[in-house]
Amino acid sequence: MKLSRYASSVGITRPLAATVTALSLLVGGCALNPFGAKSPIASEATPSADGVVQTVQKKKLFGVIPVYRPDVQQGNFVSKEMVSQLKVGMTPEQVRFVLGTPLVSDIFHGERWDYPFRMRNGDGQITTSHVSVFFKEGRVERYEGGDLPEEKDYLKRLAAPKK
Repeated sequence: MKLSRYASSVGITRPLAATVTALSLLVGGCALNPFGAKSPIASEATPSADGVVQTVQKKKLFGVIPVYRPDVQQGNFVSKEMVSQLKVGMTPEQVRFVLGTPLVSDIFHGERWDYPFRMRNGDGQITTSHVSVFFKEGRVERYEGGDLPEEKDYLKRLAAPKK
């Protein structure tokens, strides 16, 4: 009697274990490319004159089903209008008022503040920029930034209708 109970429980658990294993491989394989095809990521980078880089990436599951990607913004957004208010000779407090608190301010480069920015839209469009402010004796000596977007372009990108 004991042997038949063991045999019947093994007979049930083996198909159950096989089913669970097959389902986990199927679900785990979604992150991989199970068909050995080329990656369905289309990437296109368009750098601008000095500092702003835009890249568009589109990824679909199995090349057919679109994957949801949220908008991700990282860093300090600095616009053309903000940099136009920046003047040589300003104090760190004035710079903080105009540009905001720097994202990178380390002890090894105390005379340099960095304002990196990266925004990735859900459709894969990536915008990056970087502004550095250099101080000498507590005053702005120079600043580097490149071709930055205007505030209205940034707002348009945030409020753009989703497709």
